[in-house]
Amino acid sequence: MQPIQQNGHHHLVGVIDAGTRTITFCVFVSQHIKEVAAHSIDLEPITPQEGWSEQDPMKILEAVKTCMDKVVSEIGANKVKNIVTIGITNQRETTIVWDKTTGIPLYNAIVWNDIRTNSTVDVILAKIPDNNKNHFKSVCGLPVSPYFSAFKLKWLIQHVPAVRKAIRAKTCLFGTVDTWLLWNLTGGPNGGKHLTDVTNASRTFLMNIETLYWDSQLLSTFKIPQALLPEIRSSAEIYGKIRDGWPLEKVPISGILGNQQSALLGHSCFREGMAKSTYRSGCFLLYNTGTSRVHSSHGLVTTVAYKFGDEPAIYALEGSVAVAGAAIKWLRDNMGFIKNINEDTESLAKEVFTTGDVYFVPAFKGLFAPYWRQDARGIICGLTAFSTKQHIIRAALESVCFQTRDVLEAMNKDCGIPLSKLNVDGIMTTNNLLMQLQADITGIPVVRAHAHDITALGVAMAAGMAKGVEVWDVHAEERDLIPNDTFLPTSTEDERDTRYTKWKMAVQRSLGWVSPKKSAVMTEERYQLLASIPGSVFAISSFGLLVLAQYLNKEV
Repeated sequence: MQPIQQNGHHHLVGVIDAGTRTITFCVFVSQHIKEVAAHSIDLEPITPQEGWSEQDPMKILEAVKTCMDKVVSEIGANKVKNIVTIGITNQRETTIVWDKTTGIPLYNAIVWNDIRTNSTVDVILAKIPDNNKNHFKSVCGLPVSPYFSAFKLKWLIQHVPAVRKAIRAKTCLFGTVDTWLLWNLTGGPNGGKHLTDVTNASRTFLMNIETLYWDSQLLSTFKIPQALLPEIRSSAEIYGKIRDGWPLEKVPISGILGNQQSALLGHSCFREGMAKSTYRSGCFLLYNTGTSRVHSSHGLVTTVAYKFGDEPAIYALEGSVAVAGAAIKWLRDNMGFIKNINEDTESLAKEVFTTGDVYFVPAFKGLFAPYWRQDARGIICGLTAFSTKQHIIRAALESVCFQTRDVLEAMNKDCGIPLSKLNVDGIMTTNNLLMQLQADITGIPVVRAHAHDITALGVAMAAGMAKGVEVWDVHAEERDLIPNDTFLPTSTEDERDTRYTKWKMAVQRSLGWVSPKKSAVMTEERYQLLASIPGSVFAISSFGLLVLAQYLNKEV
């Protein structure tokens, strides 16, 4: 297929990439992998207290508009006319609620790695037989965890009066970041499209993984009105057009993918059995399982990889690592071991040949796949009088590799077919030592894309192939493929297995640091009763609160 041309130029596809730390707008030539223009703005994180992570939804929106303005100015009026469609890829699970009549957020966005919802998890587990965190996996593919959007939405309903008031007035809308952007871009209070795609919906804990619709059982469990939720669509179709007053007004939006699913497409992992791992602040490994839903019994989640228009949904197994690059940032910001992450991390780690038997488990907010232990906390163990900061930095890099091996081991057990290679991308992959360590610890070749972050490319492909746009053929032989390089294992099987055994020992030592509350779990009914008591009661002494809690445990 020859790239289609318009006005003497190739068709262009724009992409909004709304990540955890950075907002980017970039433009691709259809069928080509290279961005022709891009502009990025870093988001200012909001951390009201330990373990909480928020963003200002209006700042996200402003950053998108600024980035679009900058790129439009850069490429010039002639090329702007050739932008035929736009795709959106976004940080997943991050939860936003807003008023549909005013367009004003009712609270800050609660970011995917926020753990304030541990208490909400307890409320849900209290309703489940044997408190089994995997009780709903057959329905939604996910374990009970503060990671997923439903728990954040439940927290907002319980703790933010403005949200409850808007729900009563039937003006409250919920969405992940893609939904928030699409609604605003297509009209906001004046007819904005309240939609999401199957990949983002599959991360909410509210979508039935088989039917691809919101599940009535889950909505009932969380007591969430369906009227709050967006309509679920495919990942590649025309959802609406950009409203007047915005850059690129009247250009259609025709692709939406969660950022990890978008990276899977960017790697061209279209066949069953292909996988990729993205190394950012967290680390995310997706394994394409085709049209089959593989329900993991080893700690992974079942998720939607993508769905193109009316075609069947393609599924994936996913292992999510909460802390990868964030561990290196912690060594810089909290410990002062590193001044410049890009320049110093690899060089300092290479000053020692091993970690000196030091192991670092960066469970700052608990452990995700395959453990799903919210009671875990970070540890550094194996220290001796000869340990240095170089050993700890190298151990931090190895922790990323060991966590990835944890996920790969689980995938091997669930699918029965070990990966023959691992495709990788993300900002951390520029670290050659990390890539070599990953190959040595997993024992398989690591294939690094030269484009350090190909998330935007994946949704550009999806948007460009949507019905009614059709400027990108993802199966065409003529399309560009991403150049890469390969890191081959240099360790023996005995060496890597011995070290992996010690890593598992370190993980065991990281568990159980957050003790469960001694008081009984506050069920939702108890919470509602407390919420109904006049505010002056909450000013009583701690002894009075204890007596009140004991009373509620007996009477409710």
